[in-house]
Amino acid sequence: MEGKAAAPAAGTVLNALATGRGAAFAIDEYTTATVELSTETDGVTGEVAGAPDADTRLIERCVEYVIDAHGGPQNVGVPAVSGGTVRTESDVPMASGLKSSSAAANATVMATLDALDATDRMSREDMARLGVMAARDVGVTVTGAFDDASASMLGGVTVTDNEDDTVLARDETDWDVLVWTPPEQSFSADADVERCRHIAPMARLVEDLALDGDYQRAMTVNGLAFSAALDFETDPVVDALQHVEGVSLSGTGPSFTAVGDRAALETVRDAWDDRPGDTWLTTTQTEGTQTV
Repeated sequence: MEGKAAAPAAGTVLNALATGRGAAFAIDEYTTATVELSTETDGVTGEVAGAPDADTRLIERCVEYVIDAHGGPQNVGVPAVSGGTVRTESDVPMASGLKSSSAAANATVMATLDALDATDRMSREDMARLGVMAARDVGVTVTGAFDDASASMLGGVTVTDNEDDTVLARDETDWDVLVWTPPEQSFSADADVERCRHIAPMARLVEDLALDGDYQRAMTVNGLAFSAALDFETDPVVDALQHVEGVSLSGTGPSFTAVGDRAALETVRDAWDDRPGDTWLTTTQTEGTQTV
């Protein structure tokens, strides 16, 4: 039994660390998961392509949760699954603020359901919730990251309440996107949550803007506020604002994303290219996670 799925990465409109409410948008870069299930092998083993020392607990737990829910003898017509393997491959750099963990979890959950021929047994939002539950369980997220997970699973822009894992709003956007990823990594679980809570009034302003559909101004306010709270320089935001309305620190960093007209983003790329790391152009994505 084999299944395969691909989940998009995402950028940030509102970081949920301050208030528990967040917003994110899917981008056209992917993490792919391939899951092979067995009725004879005990336990689940994971592998991340190109990263032999990567922590695989999240993707393994996602497979385990799906097996527990849909792969047991209680499911008529489904063989009793006892274990398997999961392998992820990604165009998204890990620990870069581009929701690589959420994309890996989403792809793994859907690939496991695909292997069981059971993708119709869960709603897409519940698939995202299962991945969030696994992420909380293994400790790779502070907020649960349902904003990131829902954007990756559903596509488009989502605004969410991460305390009860509900989607408050979803919209589809058609933006070009510029990403700058510095060479360092930043892990969400290491973020200074208390310091972020100090900027809750700004986060609530960003939430209001996002719920009004003013996503670009929302992400810019978010970028300035959370760059300061998380000790990232604000120069990438200020430099981009000469040319675009929407630019932000993505997640807990270190990546920054800017959205808008492609010609304007190419001008921003010229400025960001002077910084160490990688810059690349992509687009928003509205289809969400899909089997492949």
